[in-house]
Amino acid sequence: MLTPLLRGTTALVCVPLGVALAAPVAAQEDPGFLGTLILTAGKRDLTFGTALPRTVVDEEEIQDRQASTVAQLIDSVPGVSLVNGTTPQGSGINIRGFGANTTFGSDQKIAVQVDGASVGSEELYRIGTQLFTDPLLYREVEVLRGTIGSFAYGSGIVGGVVKLETKDASDFTGGVPGFGGSQTFEYSSNGGGWVTSTNLAWMPTEQTEFLLNYSLRDQGDLEAGDGTTIGNSAFRTPSYLAKGKFTFGDSDAHSITLSHSRTEADDKDVLYDQFATDGGSFGNVDRLTDTRQTVLEYRFAPGNDLIDLRANLSYADQKIEYDYVPGSSPLEGTPSFPFLVGTVNADQRYETTKLTITNRSIFETGTVSHDLLAGFEIQRRERADNTAAGAPGGTNDRVALFVIDEMSIGQFTVTPAIRYESSKIDSATALTGVPNSYDSDALMGGLALAYDFGNGLSVFGSAAYTDGLPIIDDLGTSATAQRRINQSEKSRTYEIGAEYTGTDVFAAGDSLTVRGNYYDTDLYDITSYTVSGSTSVELRDVQSKGFELEASYGMANGTYVDFAGHRADGTEFNPDGTSAVWRNTAADRLQLTVGKKWDNWLDLSWEIVHSANRRDALRNDLADVTVHNLRATWRPQEGVLTGTEFRAGIENLLDEDYVGHLSSASRKAPGRTFKVSVTKSF
Repeated sequence: MLTPLLRGTTALVCVPLGVALAAPVAAQEDPGFLGTLILTAGKRDLTFGTALPRTVVDEEEIQDRQASTVAQLIDSVPGVSLVNGTTPQGSGINIRGFGANTTFGSDQKIAVQVDGASVGSEELYRIGTQLFTDPLLYREVEVLRGTIGSFAYGSGIVGGVVKLETKDASDFTGGVPGFGGSQTFEYSSNGGGWVTSTNLAWMPTEQTEFLLNYSLRDQGDLEAGDGTTIGNSAFRTPSYLAKGKFTFGDSDAHSITLSHSRTEADDKDVLYDQFATDGGSFGNVDRLTDTRQTVLEYRFAPGNDLIDLRANLSYADQKIEYDYVPGSSPLEGTPSFPFLVGTVNADQRYETTKLTITNRSIFETGTVSHDLLAGFEIQRRERADNTAAGAPGGTNDRVALFVIDEMSIGQFTVTPAIRYESSKIDSATALTGVPNSYDSDALMGGLALAYDFGNGLSVFGSAAYTDGLPIIDDLGTSATAQRRINQSEKSRTYEIGAEYTGTDVFAAGDSLTVRGNYYDTDLYDITSYTVSGSTSVELRDVQSKGFELEASYGMANGTYVDFAGHRADGTEFNPDGTSAVWRNTAADRLQLTVGKKWDNWLDLSWEIVHSANRRDALRNDLADVTVHNLRATWRPQEGVLTGTEFRAGIENLLDEDYVGHLSSASRKAPGRTFKVSVTKSF
């Protein structure tokens, strides 16, 4: 219920230009529908006029960063940590201390969506977030931090939401009939990595478009800064994307979009444990990983303010097939081996089917202007029984209703958001002595207030409460499992901040945007984290606090400075009242980029990333580290090279030898890496 949200709260103040709690639903096609401004001073666009902590990595930055995984792409966002992130299978995303951890790739407290399809939600032992896909399939990656922007996407979201949007044919044809496309080749010196990505686009008419993408990424084992080989860091992943859109009706009011993306890997004699760099007790396996997402979306926008209807039907399917490699485990021949080989050989499959229907209406009641988003969602998650690997099978059916109403009154904006969700879990196998079916439901929501002073300065704040309903992983006959399947986790988050944007601030023609945000989260009634050293005694609660700062400054001559910083503090409390540093707390991080653009043909930049208060997976303290990255983008404007983009970069310029935050102690970060790529558009 909403009562816990309101306990002990006071009014918070926020920006009236648009709290944008519902912005992600329609922002792709109309980023300003809540009055939000997107200002570009440097590499990254900053959203001004929203209480929602939102960062967007656009297609240009995706290409400039030359990341091997999506997780590597977004770890530059304040509050985002990358756990064991050198391979698609092993990398995990942690936002504000929640998400991937040192044991599982997900704790259900962040949501990941590809074109609206829910992916990467399973608690797989020693496997990453399952965001198993290639960055070059996407035109945009959006990160929503915290709970306040999550009510259109799910329940129990504490860390945030990662939304990926695949490319469109119109991105290559300019939105006019004809053919278009691009070809990208990329090479990375560390690990001898290479990439080829081909886009073929066709618009036979202005109302019809088709896109095909094929990307192949290959990487050998990487080297750390000290020259040692980083084990278990090689991979080869082909990816595919097919997408079509048909627009029809009076004034093109109707549209249907169908997209299908797939990434697979057929790995031979590789480690079962994706977080480790040596085989350990588990040994090696032949592993086939196949991840697919199919999305069908219908939109009806007749041109009036009361109707903008979307129906999004999605299906996500991930299969992981294992075969143990004989002789690879040191436990082979011991009494423990039959149990271990049963775990290692256990195949896994996860399917999620979801229908989300939303409508956005804009209207007025007296002096109050409303921007109302209402939605209905029905979802079925099916998981094959895999008790040998600690993953019980079953189905989870959920139904949800949500309403988000942005109400503007002069310079004030008040945005209440509410979500009701019900859940039913059925076990795939008969459970002895306990029920085989479990029902639960919850009401959750938030409130954001905003005020715009009218001189470029805005203040904002929010309060949000969410309820994490039990999941299939909680099934079981033990007292611990029964406690977890019958209890939901809860959290409260309060945020407050300010932002300023202006032009001609220090010099004629310059622009400055600064945004600071403080958050305070309390997670309680915990079922997903246990006391250190125990597998059955849960923590009493977890408190996570932090301050995020983003800024961008650009001058008329093309010089720019981008800044992103995050300072975090977290505490976990045991039932006996003792406490310790929250094991998944994000590191303190400062990122500064200084660069210059010469119109659209040349962009040179120097990025400095400093991280402090770091720990490895075993909670051992790690030294502070500063990493330097250089990047250059050249776009010839005339001659035979017109339409070609050349990119070059040096990551970890000084060849620093270090272990990433929350990563396994044996998994060091990559050393100095030279990257070059060429993209030809046609």
